[in-house]
Amino acid sequence: MKFIVSSSELLKSIQIVNGVIVSNNTLPILDNFLVELKNNNLAITSSDLETTITTNCEVESESENKFTVSSKLLTEIVRSFPEQPLTFKQINETQLEIITEQGKYFISFDKADEYPSTPSISDGEAIEIKGYHLLEAIKNTSFATGNDNLRPVMTGVFFQISEEGFKFVATDAHRLVKYSRSDLKANKSAEFIVPKKSLNILKNIFSTIGDIVITLEYNTTNIKFSFGSTIIISRLIDGKYPNYEAVIPKENPNLLQINRELILNSLKRVSIFSNKTSQLIRIKLVGNSILLNAEDIDYANKAEEKLPCSYSGSDIEIGFNARFLREMISNIQTEDISLELSHPSRAGILRPIGGAEEGEDLLMLMMPLILN
Repeated sequence: MKFIVSSSELLKSIQIVNGVIVSNNTLPILDNFLVELKNNNLAITSSDLETTITTNCEVESESENKFTVSSKLLTEIVRSFPEQPLTFKQINETQLEIITEQGKYFISFDKADEYPSTPSISDGEAIEIKGYHLLEAIKNTSFATGNDNLRPVMTGVFFQISEEGFKFVATDAHRLVKYSRSDLKANKSAEFIVPKKSLNILKNIFSTIGDIVITLEYNTTNIKFSFGSTIIISRLIDGKYPNYEAVIPKENPNLLQINRELILNSLKRVSIFSNKTSQLIRIKLVGNSILLNAEDIDYANKAEEKLPCSYSGSDIEIGFNARFLREMISNIQTEDISLELSHPSRAGILRPIGGAEEGEDLLMLMMPLILN
C-alpha cells in the first residue's frame, strides 16, 4: 500500500472528523481513525457510537486498503508539517512509513476488523436545506439545551418539519428557544430530536466551509447530514418532547424595548454582585426606565443600575437568572431587543427587533425566579 497526499488537505479532513473523538471511549478502537484507501480517494472516519463522521480527500494511489490508526498521533504529526506532499508507505503488517521533505516517520496501524460499522439510513425520508439556514438554527438553539441525562430529550434540539415550515426548539426547563422558518418546506411532516454534540460538530464545520446545500436523510433512529465530501450520521434521541407551546404565555401586556448592548453590558456588571448560587438579578420597570439590582447578602455585596428604555405597561418587578439572561441576549444579533412580560410569576419572552429575514422568527423564553 502506498499513497501521496497534500499535508494541508489531509489536515483539513482530520480536523473535520476529529470533533467526534472523546477521551473516555467505551471501546479502545474508537481512539483511532478508520482509514479506507481506494484508488485515488482516502476516506477517514471517526465515531463515538452515537455520532459517526466520514470525509474524503484526493490522493495519488493505485492501492486499496482499510486500517485504523491513532487519531491523536496522526493529528499531531500532520499538524506539524508545512504544506507539502506526504508519502504514506506500508512497511509491514503493522507499520506505516511517512516520507516528507524533513525526514521519515514510522507509525503503527491496526486492522479495521474491530471498528464499528457505520449505521445505515434505511426506509428514510430525505430533504435538502441550505447550510446557512441550518447553521442559524443551530446557533440560535443549541446553547439552550439541557445537560441532565435523566431527561435525555432535553439534551438535544427538537426538529419539527412540515409543509408549513420548520421549527427548531431547545429547552433546559429554565429557558426555551424556538427558531422558526416558514420559507423552508417538507413534503412530509416529521418530528425528531438531534443530540447537541452532533449539531455543534456541524456548526464548527459550517463556519469554515461557507454556504452549501445539505441533504438530510432520517428514519426513526438515525439522521444523516450529507454535504460536499462529508457525511455525518447521528443517532436520534428517543423520547417524546415536552409540549413547549403550553408554557409560552399568549397575553403579555407589558412591553420593554431597549438597546441590546446597553442592557447586556449592564447585566455583565451588575451580575458580578449577585448570589453565586441563585445568580438572581432583579429587574424593575417603572415609566421609561429599567432598574437592575443584584445582591449577595452573605458577603454584603450589592449593585444597582438604572437605564433608559421604552416601556409600555404596568410597573412590574421580576427576577431572572443573570447568567441565563446574559447568554440569551448574547445570542440575539439585532441592535435592539424586546422583553414581553405579563406577571412576576410568569415567563418573560425575549425577541429581536428587526433584522430578521423574511419567514424567520426567533422567540426566547425565560422562567422567572421567586423574589423574596
